[in-house]
Amino acid sequence: MLNKIKNFNLKDFLGVDIKNEKYALTDDKKFGKVALAKAPTSWVRSTCGYCGVGCGLYIGVKDGKPVYTKGDPAHPVNLGTLCPKGLSEHEMVQSENRYTSPMIRKNGQLVPSSWDEVFKTTSDKFKDIQSKHGNGAVAVVSTGQLLTEEFYTIGKFVQLGLKTNNYCGNTTLCMASAVMGYKQTFGSDGPLGCYEDFSHADVIMLIGANIADNHPILKLHIAKNKKITGKKPTIIVVDPRFSKTANMADMYVPINPRSDLALMNGLCHIILEQGWENEKFINERTSGFKEFRKHILENYKPQDVANITGIDVKDLYELARVYAKAPKAMSAWTMGVNQSSIGTDTVSSICNLALITGNIGREGATAFSITGQCNAMGTRETGFTSSLPGYRNFASSYDREEYATLVNVPLEDVPTKRGYSYPQIIDAIESGEIKALWLVATNPLVSYPDQKKLRRALNKLELLVVQDAFKSETSLKADIVFSAATWSEKEGTYTNSERRCNYARKAVEPLADTKSDFNIVLEFSKYFEGVNERLYPNWKQPRDAFNEWKKVSSGRLCDYSGMSYELIEELGGIQWPCNEKYPKGKARLYDENMPCPTEDGKAKLLALDWLPLSEPCNSNFPLTLNTGRTVEQWHTRTKTKTISILNDLAPEAWIEINPVDAKKLEVSNGDRIDISSIRGRINDIIVKESQNIRQGSIFVPFHYNEQLINTITKAEFDPKSFEPNYKQCAVQLHSIKVPNGIVFQEGEIAGELEHIVVKDKNNFTANTFAKIKTTK
Repeated sequence: MLNKIKNFNLKDFLGVDIKNEKYALTDDKKFGKVALAKAPTSWVRSTCGYCGVGCGLYIGVKDGKPVYTKGDPAHPVNLGTLCPKGLSEHEMVQSENRYTSPMIRKNGQLVPSSWDEVFKTTSDKFKDIQSKHGNGAVAVVSTGQLLTEEFYTIGKFVQLGLKTNNYCGNTTLCMASAVMGYKQTFGSDGPLGCYEDFSHADVIMLIGANIADNHPILKLHIAKNKKITGKKPTIIVVDPRFSKTANMADMYVPINPRSDLALMNGLCHIILEQGWENEKFINERTSGFKEFRKHILENYKPQDVANITGIDVKDLYELARVYAKAPKAMSAWTMGVNQSSIGTDTVSSICNLALITGNIGREGATAFSITGQCNAMGTRETGFTSSLPGYRNFASSYDREEYATLVNVPLEDVPTKRGYSYPQIIDAIESGEIKALWLVATNPLVSYPDQKKLRRALNKLELLVVQDAFKSETSLKADIVFSAATWSEKEGTYTNSERRCNYARKAVEPLADTKSDFNIVLEFSKYFEGVNERLYPNWKQPRDAFNEWKKVSSGRLCDYSGMSYELIEELGGIQWPCNEKYPKGKARLYDENMPCPTEDGKAKLLALDWLPLSEPCNSNFPLTLNTGRTVEQWHTRTKTKTISILNDLAPEAWIEINPVDAKKLEVSNGDRIDISSIRGRINDIIVKESQNIRQGSIFVPFHYNEQLINTITKAEFDPKSFEPNYKQCAVQLHSIKVPNGIVFQEGEIAGELEHIVVKDKNNFTANTFAKIKTTK
């Protein structure tokens, strides 16, 4: 018996080899220990292709495939760190959800095809539709996911080759309000500050920005602040929902949904009333102050603002004091501000607050828009959507003539106005004006609001073309699929939230019979007589597009003329403008030596008004729906749903609900309920009780087709930016025990939160973040 025990073999007993190569490690010269089974034979320096933070990384390659992703320790954005999506990015490239060849619909089924067949079929149909209905009957909706060289190439083809100006991007769904807000305040698009400002600010106000989930690497820059300044910054989080980011807050401001603009106006009122404004800055660097001051003091008295926002008057005064008295204050925002029917004016109201306190153009003092997709900035700069390339104005004859001369195209080919925006394109399809739609790396069958309306429109198309690397819900409904290469399979540049142009080096060849988006457009253009020769003379590689873009951007605010792939890689990215004056780029816009691109060189203080929700809660739909993201998934999950380490953490949608409301429904954690609005109903969503959500409100992530929250969101858009108001709509909840949903008593107002919460650093938990009251 003892001999048997001595000779006992655990491996044999378990039936497996616990020292299997799968778990063994080996030494790597660059990164130390790595898994032996997928140890790379080479590392390629590149840039992450997910969000707008723009992290530097290395791609580990073995047998011609990406097998590892590691953060670049020398990159100034992330200093070697990556979020969960970045760490697993290599798994996306070989995903079973990839297309491996172009596809065409025959007998109702998408079947593999050749590039010649899909290009010829599409070009013939485009020509036929345009000959019958005009050039504008073909529309294109692009993305924020391509490389800058690809954006410039496709925009040029659509506007100057197909000659349709009905061209927009899915960035309208996330960043358009920031674009238009910057334009109306400063005269041009372009984020003002940089990540370094997080490390220098005395006060950081995050407004509708859950960076802990959506841009977690930015927390590193906040963490550096104490080492640099010698003291911890005061962090203010303004959000109806107590998000993960609110755990960082010294002051949490639980405003009523979509009341940010009123809050900003109210803070400006108090600052002007108390004499805390920066008169020198206002006089020298702004215009419109007299009208602005009158508007704010007459219309946004503290008690009125308290009634709108749900924040007590005394707390408004304290918030205004903390911000105004800070030597360096920065504000930063993202989708919680942008995705609103008053998003553009809310952005400008945040800029107003920064301007009257002199918090623009200085280290640690800025009004900073945090971008969503990896290259939303690239599509904004190269243009052809809301502007001509280089932030040129469609309506300016000088700008049109300058662009035509620079690229040697006939002036009459350059459009004199922008075409339809994304939502207008959908409306024009539904009305029968637009007959063909070409979608590039976007998935509206999950991402677009009011899905019933969208699907009615798409069913009327004569041709739907989808260009994508992945089998999205939308691509599966397409007539033609242009199968695209993806991150790591192509070369070019991404520009991040701080205007930093990063180089993305090609690591592997495109999968099977896929092509880079650059090559797709270049080859497709040859099916239109004379277009390729006229628009892309001797172009063979992305560098050709980049060199023309450098020439086109020269002298503009977004000046790339001093950049090269080699210099970008050497410096770990370059922030534009980059030229002879700023050979290594410029961190901040509109300092004392840089006027705004307005008529007088000054920023505009604008008199702006808050508007109430167009769809307030009522007895049938008494709750407010908020939608957003989670750190594990990416947009509509085309990239992440087959990556097990991410999908296992967040495999399905959930509903965050306050325990008080859960009690009314007689549900608890893990139960399942339905959600309805006037537009439709979603069934079987799992319950997550949370004190982090106010009574009378719910939160649902938008990533999931199986619980498609955009079935019930409304197609309401900002009239200036055309960005959807995803964040607030009236809904009802239904459980098995309470099928008719929550009922409030007559006159009861749910969800008001009593105070700004000033964190007690020694005794603070998420469950005690606020008091909840109801008023009758």
